[in-house]
Amino acid sequence: MEIVFWTSVVLISYSYLLYPLLLLLLPARAGSYKAEIAPLRRMSVIIAARNEAEKITGKIHNTLQLQHDGFEREILVASDASDDGTDDIVRSFAAQGVILSRAEQRRGKEYAQRVAIAASSGDVIVFTDAATQLATDALMKLAAYYADPTIGAVSSVDRILLEDGGIEGEGLYVRYEMWLRELEGRFNTLVGLSGSFFSARRVACMRWDMEVCSDFGVALNCATLGLKAVSARDVIGYYRNLKDPNREYGRKLRTILRGMTGLVHRFEVLNPWRFGVFSFQVASHKLMRWAVPWLMVLCEVSIIWLASDGSLLHLLMLFCLSGLFLTPIIVRWFPVLRRISLLRLAAFFVEANAAIGHASLKLLRGQRIETWDPSKR
Repeated sequence: MEIVFWTSVVLISYSYLLYPLLLLLLPARAGSYKAEIAPLRRMSVIIAARNEAEKITGKIHNTLQLQHDGFEREILVASDASDDGTDDIVRSFAAQGVILSRAEQRRGKEYAQRVAIAASSGDVIVFTDAATQLATDALMKLAAYYADPTIGAVSSVDRILLEDGGIEGEGLYVRYEMWLRELEGRFNTLVGLSGSFFSARRVACMRWDMEVCSDFGVALNCATLGLKAVSARDVIGYYRNLKDPNREYGRKLRTILRGMTGLVHRFEVLNPWRFGVFSFQVASHKLMRWAVPWLMVLCEVSIIWLASDGSLLHLLMLFCLSGLFLTPIIVRWFPVLRRISLLRLAAFFVEANAAIGHASLKLLRGQRIETWDPSKR
């Protein structure tokens, strides 16, 4: 049981600590894309929407204000068979050049995006959601990255807008994730992009697999082509928190299950002879993280067994580990404790891994997320 406990601890630490340290120590890899890249002439902005009548007007106004000096800008709304008046609102902007790309069948976000890609003409395609607001210089900053011919995709950074119009400061977890993305982009390429706002060269969007989340599918396409996907700290997408915070767990669950389903569908990406170091990145970033909730269970079971010997050290370890598992309940009972960053981070960590474990069970039972309902913000 001592071996089981410490092996589980090391494996849990691998995904969150040892993997980033390896990325720091390993030499950076250059892109290997050989085809000639033409200068950027046009960017196509594709706005994914499913029944977004409340938000689509504001989103279109925000997109029309985006600066595009030196290249043309094209705006398409990828409607996933919306039936709440969203499409009529989009059509009212036709005189301003906004194109409605409607998927006649409701087959999910990726299908609606694929229909819009076929209707677009940009050298670089920007994917964003109706609930995400962009800074006026966002496209200009994205364009600067594509001056490097080895870059195939650029991911944004997410920021949460507060009710008073201010911007929520970066939490510890967000800072960690952005740091990890930067390390992955420096070392080789990103494993996943920000689903609410990212961009890619058209060549990286040609194989559009509807069974795979677009943020992972584009990163996979870049790795296949020898292009790099990078994170851009100066390109930011702003969005509000969920209207009902109690639905955050459900949002996490759906996102994780879609990610797991996509990886199962493209399991060949774990073949290192075909995908090289990208396979190592996917296994480290995704598979090892998805194993964490089960490793946490092993830790708890083994330390309960070990603590039965009455050892003070084992009892202390049991107390600390059990306390970690209870942090989501504790911060709900005593909301004032959320002000303590470490407690808030611990609660987030436990809740996220509970969602991973739950998604794993759904996957094993054959459940899938086949349609898409944007989270209400």
